[in-house]
Amino acid sequence: MAERIEISRDIAAPPEAVYEAISDVTRMGEWSEECHSCEWTGGFDGPVVGATFEGHNRHGDNEWTSEGTVIEADPGRTFAFECSMFGFHYSTWGYRIEPTEAGCRVTEWTEDLRPEEAMELSKQISGVDDRAARNRQTMSGTLERLAAALEGRA
Repeated sequence: MAERIEISRDIAAPPEAVYEAISDVTRMGEWSEECHSCEWTGGFDGPVVGATFEGHNRHGDNEWTSEGTVIEADPGRTFAFECSMFGFHYSTWGYRIEPTEAGCRVTEWTEDLRPEEAMELSKQISGVDDRAARNRQTMSGTLERLAAALEGRA
């Protein structure tokens, strides 16, 4: 059974501006503590369902690349993608954007799809012992940096 984590934050920016920022995966390194860069692959250059990209991640001395595939791209509302390595879909990440009076509420979510037998290899690749705790921490930071940039506090 997949473990789902959700972190929400209000951002004083229009939903469309938030969507534009988070769906441009080439900017992910500006917000994320772990994913330091991404680039579109397969001839894609933007967020459409089926678009693919590579995400380059690091934690301490550990570095790894995952393949992303966009599964939701609804401007101003949702952006989601599957993450795979070695042809194995190990997690899904997404953002839900809901309008508020002062801008919008952004919810970043992830589902960990790794089976028990993949946990040790995953720890060796990433150097992360407690993935759920690490994701909660980095997701909060991602949303804080996103808010700072979009609210002009960066």
